[in-house]
Amino acid sequence: MGHLVLAMTAVQHLKLDELRWIPAGVPWQKERTLLSGTHRAAMVKAAITGHRGFKIDRREIERNGPSYTIDTVRESQLAEPDAKWFLVIGQDQYERLPTWHEWRELITRVTLAVAGRDGKSPAPPSELLAVWHRIEALPMPPMNVSSTAIRAHLAAGGTAQSLVPDMVPTVVARYIDRYHLYAPPRGGVPAA
Repeated sequence: MGHLVLAMTAVQHLKLDELRWIPAGVPWQKERTLLSGTHRAAMVKAAITGHRGFKIDRREIERNGPSYTIDTVRESQLAEPDAKWFLVIGQDQYERLPTWHEWRELITRVTLAVAGRDGKSPAPPSELLAVWHRIEALPMPPMNVSSTAIRAHLAAGGTAQSLVPDMVPTVVARYIDRYHLYAPPRGGVPAA
């Protein structure tokens, strides 16, 4: 639910014509991939269906190799050079931005649209204090949603339906439960 609220806030606050959801194909900063890109894309598609202006962009799933945001931004800007580009992220990713592949170039190409935690303005990490970048603070309401907590709940045998409507949209919960995502199978390793 947090991602949907963030996206709706971004569309309204930034007056966006379109917001692209880009599921990572091979998340390079993760030690292991919990789900295939196909499952991530299916959940995004389920979550955004019916939301005007939301579009799924599958380029990272279809690309071979690691999913680097800078590659996606370069490709998008080459295809649509006159568009104004925002990168919508939460405080957690803003803090990790200096660990991203070619982050210095990335921040020259986009305006960062950042949602702070608990309704507060986003706080830049120390590495970004010394580097010029465009930023728009997104006025997010405080939310008690954590993807880590959701995965832990599911890994402990809980159902996704029990997280509806506060943490997971109903259609996404159905998909998670149907494919037993994040739940450890008999072998003890979450399904991918």
